[in-house]
Amino acid sequence: MHFDLVELIRTVGYLGIFTIVFLESGLLVGFFFPGDSLLFTAGFLASQGFLDIKILIAGCFFFAVLGDSVGYYIGKKLGPRIFTKENSIFFHKKHLERAQKFYDKHGGKTIVLARFIPVIRAFAPVVAGVGSMNYKKFVAFNLIGGVLWAIGVTSAGYYLGSLIPDVDKYLLPIVGLIIIASILPGLHHMLTDAEIRASLIKRFKK
Repeated sequence: MHFDLVELIRTVGYLGIFTIVFLESGLLVGFFFPGDSLLFTAGFLASQGFLDIKILIAGCFFFAVLGDSVGYYIGKKLGPRIFTKENSIFFHKKHLERAQKFYDKHGGKTIVLARFIPVIRAFAPVVAGVGSMNYKKFVAFNLIGGVLWAIGVTSAGYYLGSLIPDVDKYLLPIVGLIIIASILPGLHHMLTDAEIRASLIKRFKK
């Protein structure tokens, strides 16, 4: 199976997978990681005996929840000042502002919903911290999101790999579909957000 994501997982193992999940779950620098497809593919590889599914889902859940918790602490500690932070290779203020708008619209549910939306996933916990969201409420949403995303997506890959005969032959298109599916929520958000849509139209007219 010559697919970069598969080779990445095989190379980095549990430590690499858990590190990526941790960094992508609210630390402002993980917005470019392939979260959904990573979890699904890792689950698939577990079904083929390369990884232990129990260790995988336990670790992914723990580090997803931990990452969001650290993100919340960062937002709580820095407060509104974080919105004045200059852009860098790893930090783009526009992503933080998008997460803020998403949070304003959906409230505490953002912590769960954002798990399935690339970019916003990495910033939502920080925004919750900046907004001083009740910590007990945050923890509850964080745990629910961790179960649905870290355990749910990983288990989906595992069970699909277990159910379909010779599923390894179809890994490339399956992972491709997962990547497309992970992009769709963010694309939908961009197309339905009037300000973002206007900005895109302005760019295309140039």
